[in-house]
Amino acid sequence: MDTISYRTEFPNAASVEHQWVVIDATDQVLGRLCAKVAKLLRGKYKPSYSPNMECGDNVIIINADKVRLTGKKMTDRIYLSYTGYPGGQRETTPEVLMKKSFNKHLKPGINPLFIKVMKGMLPKNRIGRRLIENMHVYNGPSHPHEAQNPTVLDINKLK
Repeated sequence: MDTISYRTEFPNAASVEHQWVVIDATDQVLGRLCAKVAKLLRGKYKPSYSPNMECGDNVIIINADKVRLTGKKMTDRIYLSYTGYPGGQRETTPEVLMKKSFNKHLKPGINPLFIKVMKGMLPKNRIGRRLIENMHVYNGPSHPHEAQNPTVLDINKLK
């Protein structure tokens, strides 16, 4: 046998194809939705997945304001952040972060609640910081990425 046929092919930046995907978040549970989106951003659904490469897709999430949390998590869960100064520990709830997403001063495509949840599910290194930029979250049903010809993906069909 020829040993070349046993060679493992590793993807490089030129061979990776990044697709654009639209996901509707209406009546989806936040954590379960974000777990699947994290796999899409990493590229784990692709056969050419490599953990040290950015080989995932660009994800557009629409109707983010209609996402739900089970139980009383919307008001009772607490996210902590720290400003870096003494006494600078801040507490926020998902309800407050959801209201911040309607702030007109935020850049379009930014949703503080989704970013907080997704940062916990992505790697804590420079690949994770690059992958979070491939996620675009919009509160309404419209988005400005029509030029990329995104495909609509049913998130319930993914494992």
